[in-house]
Parts: sequence; C-alpha cells; structure tokens
Amino acid sequence: MRDLFRPGRSPMLAPNAAIATSHPLSTAAGLAVLREGGNAIDAALAAVATQCVVEPAMTGIGGDCFVLYAPAGGEVIALNGSGRAPKAATVEALKSAGLTDEIPQMSPHAVTVPGAISAWTKLHADHGSLPLDRLFRDAIAYAETGYPVTQRVAYDWVKSVDVLSQDEGSAAAYLFAGAAPRAGAKVANPALAATLKAIAKDGASAFYTGAVAESLVARLKALGGLHTLDDFAAGQTVADYVTPIHASYRGYDVYECPPNGQGVVALMILNILGGFDLGPDVSTAERVHLHAEATKLAYHHRDHLLADADHMPHPAATLLADDTTASLRRRLSREAAQEATLWTEPEHQDTVYLCVVDGDGNAVSFINSIFKSFGSARHDPKTGVLLHNRGSSFRLIEGHPNAIGPNKRPMHTIIPGMLRKDGQTVAPFGVMGGHYQAAGQAALLSGIIDRGLDVQAAIDAPRSFSFDGVLEVEPTIDRETVGELEALGHVVEPAAGPIGGAQAIWIDREAGVLHAGSDPRKDGLALGF
Repeated sequence: MRDLFRPGRSPMLAPNAAIATSHPLSTAAGLAVLREGGNAIDAALAAVATQCVVEPAMTGIGGDCFVLYAPAGGEVIALNGSGRAPKAATVEALKSAGLTDEIPQMSPHAVTVPGAISAWTKLHADHGSLPLDRLFRDAIAYAETGYPVTQRVAYDWVKSVDVLSQDEGSAAAYLFAGAAPRAGAKVANPALAATLKAIAKDGASAFYTGAVAESLVARLKALGGLHTLDDFAAGQTVADYVTPIHASYRGYDVYECPPNGQGVVALMILNILGGFDLGPDVSTAERVHLHAEATKLAYHHRDHLLADADHMPHPAATLLADDTTASLRRRLSREAAQEATLWTEPEHQDTVYLCVVDGDGNAVSFINSIFKSFGSARHDPKTGVLLHNRGSSFRLIEGHPNAIGPNKRPMHTIIPGMLRKDGQTVAPFGVMGGHYQAAGQAALLSGIIDRGLDVQAAIDAPRSFSFDGVLEVEPTIDRETVGELEALGHVVEPAAGPIGGAQAIWIDREAGVLHAGSDPRKDGLALGF
C-alpha cells in the first residue's frame, strides 16, 4: 500500500469495466461509451479520437497507430496501422532534393501517408458495435466549440513554439499572438471537426480520397513532397492484421506487434533481464544498471536491423531465439557499463497510449502517434489535419534495412503491449515517450512482476533511460544511487523532463476486479464502473 501521507495515486479499482488514458477528457469519452453498452474497441476509438483533438502535440488523425486486441476467450489480434512512403520516395530522390544524413522533422519527406484512419475504420468494421458518429461525438464537439488546455498539454505546447512558428498553417492554428496557449485557455479546430464528421459519415474514403486527400496532397506537393493522390488512395487499406510476437518473462507471456514496430526490442530487453534477479531486495543502482545495459544491447540491434518486416535481414524470431539471448546476456557485465555490440558482429517521440477492458472481458491496447511534438508541424488549414513525421525514422543509406523506399514502412517506436498467463489476458499496458517505449515497457513489467508493485505504483516508480551514450535519470532517483551508477562507468545526466508516460489495467480474475493506473507525468486518469 502506498504512503497516504505523500502525494500520489492509488490504483483505480472497478468490478465491470475500466479505461486509462493520458487525458481526462479522453478517459471520460471512453467511459461514457462503455456505460452506454459500447465494447472495448468502441471506447478506445472514442478516447483516441478525443485525444486527437485535445492533445495535438502528441497525436492526431494525420498519424499512425498500432493495436493489440484480446477478445474475451480468444487469441491476441495485432493490427499494424502505420503508413507507407510515397511510391516515388527513394534514397536517390531525397538526396537529389538536397537531403544528406537525415530527414528533418518539417520536411515533406518525413510525412508518410497516415495510417491511423485506415486502422480505426478497419477496427470499427470488424469489432466495433456503436456507429462512428457516436464514437466521434465528443471529439467533434471539442474541435467545434473548444477544449480547455490542461497543464501537461500546455507544458508540451510551449516547447514547440519555434517549430510551429515556421509553418503558416500551424502558426495560425496553434499559436495565439505568437505564443502557446496557457493552461486553462480554450482552443478549437473547426476544420478538424468537419473532417471527423466526414469520416464518421463515409469512413476511410473520406480521408484518403476526395476533398481531404486532395487538400493534403496539394499541401505536401507545395512543400516539395513526392505524394500523389494514388499514394493516398492506397492508404485507405494500409492497415493490416499481422501475427503478434511474444516472449516469456517469469511465467508470463508478453505480446507485441511485430516489426516495423520496436516491440521486438522490448522483448529482447526482457529476455536479457530474465537471467538476472530483479526482486525487491536488489538495490536501485543494480536494477538501473542491468536495465541500462540490456537496453543498450537491444537498441543497438534495433538501430542496425529493425525495419519494415519485408526488408529486415533477420526475422523477429531470430532476435528472440534462445541462442541470441544467451549471446547478448554474456555481454552484459554487472561490474561495469559496456559498449553495445551486435550479436552477429557484422561489418558495417511523441505519442498517446490508452487501454480498455470492457464488461465482457475484451481488452485493447492502443497507441496513436504523430512522432515528434506536433509531428511535422505541417498543418493543413482546409482539413484541420496536422501531419506526422514518422518518415524521419527512415535512413538515407543505400542498402540499410530501414532506408527509405517506395511504399515502405519506417521503423516505428510506438508499441502497445498485452500481458497474458495460462492463455488468459492479464493486462493491456503501454508506455509513451518516443524511443523510451521499449525500455519503459521492460521497466514497467519488471516493477509489477519482479517487485510485486501494483500497476499504479509501477507506473509512478522513478525512471531512467540509457540512450545515445547517456543514462538519463529522473530527480526521484537519489544522489547516492547516481554516484553508484557513475562508479560503474555510466555517464549520468538529470532528465530534462519527465521520462515517458504509461497506462495499464490489471485483470484480477479471482477477485473479479480491474486495477487500472495512469501516469502522473501526464494529465490523464483511469476510470471505471
């Protein structure tokens, strides 16, 4: 039990249904749908549509999504809702356009054809029960008449003023007298409301063909993009069901979407950590060190090998194989921080996550993203759509698995998770925070499984992230622990801001109770009934 004298949250407990999101209006929208008899998919769609309005720095309908759905008594279903590059996109074409090492955030080449709406409408057609106009009702209302900016949303917004000011459409839509809105101000996006209404009426075709697609393609072409109406029309059916991947951790089965997402990286970290004691008696410094070293090894493989599944040099099964895990684990030292290496030794950020469990036991783990804060920062005034920048993850290196190419999906950081045991769903869970997500999932599950923390305590726990040669730590990690980590050779720096965010719902079948948690690093909450 948590210390009731200290600020914090208890896990939300409910007997019938629960939803956890990173925004209170999103949680409320999904809960209302559940109370009206909607199922988990209905609630998730209502919640994410609302977040695409009220949390514009983090998500939008001009982004991508991934979903894991576990119907009651059934197997886990994975849906890849990530978009593809234009047919004309090649390394040569982008280098001819003046790009060299990377694809900048605001470049039109950073915009792949958005996949979110294709995924939403496919999920709704196959598993939804209430009509889309009902599910989008709150989102449309907030876009039309305005929504209040919450504190965390305001915190993220003000950091993006410079990039928003560089695009005329974004400056007009998201800046007010050149500044970000303060917490408590109301903001509207009537053009987005009209687009949502069109999608509710006509489905994916309203986004990928006709006036909306024509406007988006014209906007991108004016910026020098390679997109065509045919590229957008093909995006209507880009979302596809894929076979989920999974690995075992302390007797639990952890399910992820397969590449092009980095779910395999979360499983690699867990596989490596599975060979070490991470129980409640292990010191914080040792736990952080082991997590950092496993993270470095797994992310090193991600950056060299992860790509569109059709272009990966090794299948996910190879990266999760026992011999691969054993090889990686041997490279991890308890005594010192190490450089990461590939097991084969070859030569050579912003998101919302939500989860729902309905009264029938259906569970959904749902993540929707525009990548960087405000995505590409390219806003289309006619449609109200803010376009993502997922194409920034592509490499401009000929022959690299993740090199940009025609109709190719980029490596994705966003990963919903699903935990199961003995063939039954135990918890939908997920972690936001760009590159942190795979490392964050491993830390969250270790907190619950290894240390016996409840979902809210595991979410609240101090965070660290080893990335790009630096071990970032939140200020809740004490100075003594930092000193021990530095003595092990880590370059430790204080985190510039809260590391990630998370939601999870634990299903206690024996008691008939749902335990839900939502990250205090965001504005959201978990609710149920």
